Amino acid sequence: MKKALKQKVLAERDKHPEEHRHSKSCTIASHLYSLPEYKSSRTILFYVSIGSEVKTYDMIEHALKAGKRVCVPVTDKEVHEITPCEIRSFDDLSKGTFGIPEPIERNPVPLSQIDLVVVPGVAFDEQGNRLGYGMGYYDKLLRKLRAPAIALSFELQLLPSIPTESHDVKVSKIITEKRVIEAEK
Repeated sequence: MKKALKQKVLAERDKHPEEHRHSKSCTIASHLYSLPEYKSSRTILFYVSIGSEVKTYDMIEHALKAGKRVCVPVTDKEVHEITPCEIRSFDDLSKGTFGIPEPIERNPVPLSQIDLVVVPGVAFDEQGNRLGYGMGYYDKLLRKLRAPAIALSFELQLLPSIPTESHDVKVSKIITEKRVIEAEK
């Protein structure tokens, strides 16, 4: 069921024109910047967007210019984990695991220093359930973090409910181009 749901949502997201995704990503970014969690954060873990995901490049640039410490995931397929590593500019990135840009030089950031994590996903529901890409990297990471997890999503990725399993970890908020959803606990 999860696989079919993912394929359906990804197909819908991929059909969305690039200019609309860019415009909606800018609106989502402005919602993010207004959140107290963002304003008070010193160290943020961002995902580096690829394909039809909500674009994070402008958000990463904004955080760097604001003097925040920015880290992005480095994926270790052997141990099935993400390690947050600091970047200072986009020049620090090159194509990494799964074709996702990762830091060339690995400067790991202790999980205890991360104040906010910006999470990707395929689909979400208003209770904070997240349908990821199916490998469990973020669920494993989120279980170890105390920082709030905020998902970025286009409205078309919101579903009435997401099928969950015991290892799935909820996000605290979901930001779309139309609203900020306080996930129900």
